[in-house]
Amino acid sequence: MTLAILILILVTGQRLGELVLARRNTLRLLARGGREYGAGHYPLIVLIHAAWLGGLWLLARHRPVELGWLGAYLALQVLRIWVLASLGDRWTTRIIVVPGAPLVRRGPYRWLPHPNYLVVAGEIAVLPLVFGLLAYAAVFSIANALVVWIRLRSETRALAQR
Repeated sequence: MTLAILILILVTGQRLGELVLARRNTLRLLARGGREYGAGHYPLIVLIHAAWLGGLWLLARHRPVELGWLGAYLALQVLRIWVLASLGDRWTTRIIVVPGAPLVRRGPYRWLPHPNYLVVAGEIAVLPLVFGLLAYAAVFSIANALVVWIRLRSETRALAQR
C-alpha cells in the first residue's frame, strides 16, 4: 500500500465517520425543535464533496506525496477537531437552528463566525496539493466557494430568524 492510498483511506474514513456524527447530531437537534434551512442546496454540497474525494481516488492514488502539503493538511485537521469540539452536538453538515439556542461563542467561534467553512476550504485546496494536483485544487476550490456563498446566505438568514 502506498502512502497516497493510506492518506485517501484515512480521509475517506474520517469523512464517513463525520457523516455518521452529523446524522446523529441532526436527529438530536430536530428532536429538540430544530428547524432545517437551506435544504435545497444540500445535495449540491454532497455532490461537490463526493466528486472531490472520488476524483482524488482516481487521480491521486498512485502519485507521490508532498510532505510539506501533508503537514499543512494535518494542521487543518487539528483546526477541524477544534471546530467540532467547540460545536459539540450542534455540529452537523446541515443548517439546523434550534429556536432560542444561543450562538456558540467558544473555541474559534470567539473570533470567527464560520471557521468550519475556512477549514473545509483549506482542505479542499490542500489535499489535492499533497498529490501535486494544482488544477484540481483550483477547480474544486472555486466550486466550493460558490456553494459556500449560497450556504452562508442561507445560514445567515436562518440565524437571524432564531
